[in-house]
Amino acid sequence: MQKKNKTISLKTNSGSFELDVKEATVGPNVIDLKRLYSQTGLFTFDPSYSATASCESYITYIDGNEGILEYRGYPIEQLAELSTYLEVAYLLFNGELPSENSLEDFRANVKANMVIPQQTKKLFEGLDKDSHPMAMLTTAMASLSSIYHDEIDIKNHEDQKKFFFNVLGKTPILVASIFNHRNQTNIGQYHEELSYSENILSLFFGGNGEYKIDPVFAKALDILMILHADHEQNCSTSSVRLTGSSGTNPYASIAAGVAALWGPAHGGANEAVVKMFGEIGNKDNIPKYIAKAKDKNDRFRLMGFGHRVYKNFDPRATIIREECHKVLNAMENDDDPMFELAQELEQIALKDEYFIERNLYPNVDFYSGIIYQAMGIPKEMFTVMFALARTLGWATHWCEMQSQPSLKIGRPRQLYLGEQRRDYIAIDQR
Repeated sequence: MQKKNKTISLKTNSGSFELDVKEATVGPNVIDLKRLYSQTGLFTFDPSYSATASCESYITYIDGNEGILEYRGYPIEQLAELSTYLEVAYLLFNGELPSENSLEDFRANVKANMVIPQQTKKLFEGLDKDSHPMAMLTTAMASLSSIYHDEIDIKNHEDQKKFFFNVLGKTPILVASIFNHRNQTNIGQYHEELSYSENILSLFFGGNGEYKIDPVFAKALDILMILHADHEQNCSTSSVRLTGSSGTNPYASIAAGVAALWGPAHGGANEAVVKMFGEIGNKDNIPKYIAKAKDKNDRFRLMGFGHRVYKNFDPRATIIREECHKVLNAMENDDDPMFELAQELEQIALKDEYFIERNLYPNVDFYSGIIYQAMGIPKEMFTVMFALARTLGWATHWCEMQSQPSLKIGRPRQLYLGEQRRDYIAIDQR
């Protein structure tokens, strides 16, 4: 017997209408609004799309009320503890964790693409070394669309795979090139015996031939990249999907994601957190800045607290906090003033009724900047590091979207509130 679809009734002045309900594997079901306008002549009004499911996806699940984040059904805590970034990359793209042999093949495909095109090298020569790294990355990523264009059939699965492995291999080279271009230093070399994260550190700092990779740093970077790999339909991922829905070049779609991530309300928040620590200065000033954060007339914002989705503790923040301890211990710098300030600020905010009532818990940005700074990565590069990890999620979502037969170009609607003028008056008659 065929299962009957669930429906919901909508009553308007012109009658009652039945709308289908689509069931989720886990989490909220959704009302299918495709026929809403044709049936009622109405659109929905949902600024920022916070109550709208824009697509069907099998990749990531979030329950903000319970503090849950899962990739392909696996809790983020398990993946951060037991997997590497490339294993997670395999999981996101293929839907299953890899075997040893399949992971080695996957790694070889990524490695084969870790070469920067000559045209892109010349592009960096024309960029001011003091340009913001996110401006450089947006430009460099978009430039790949001029190199990899004519041969891409975005609906062909093999071409989608080529794009996926190329962007996963190219992004670390682009980011390392930005870092070294800003510092006017030489980029390091890829080494076969090193992991993906170890090679990123080598590309960043190994240009002088004397850099020794700290395994604690490499592990912390790998975990940070796992935690940042994907986060469902956030602003930048939605930008990649919306841009890609037009059928544009996939590297242009990823560049749109980079541009969206740049904002301080999104990926730029970790840079803003470190700037905030610098403004606060020391633990003695925390009460004053807590008061400023509560004052509606004060423009100061307490960065790194609260999240659009999580109404509980951000599960990624707990993991990063532990890694932060490990990194600073490895440096014999567990009494780092910035880390002490962060811990004190966290403890005060967690006990303050103002923050408790508003669910302003520490989020993923609160500690990540401290780890990057300990590694020797300046705050201007923090958002680029975020983009380096998130490229995996963007590319996976782009491939998933292009493989879905139901794909149509994105076209949001609006509530028009402007004037309606019928009689145009010529200039000489006004």
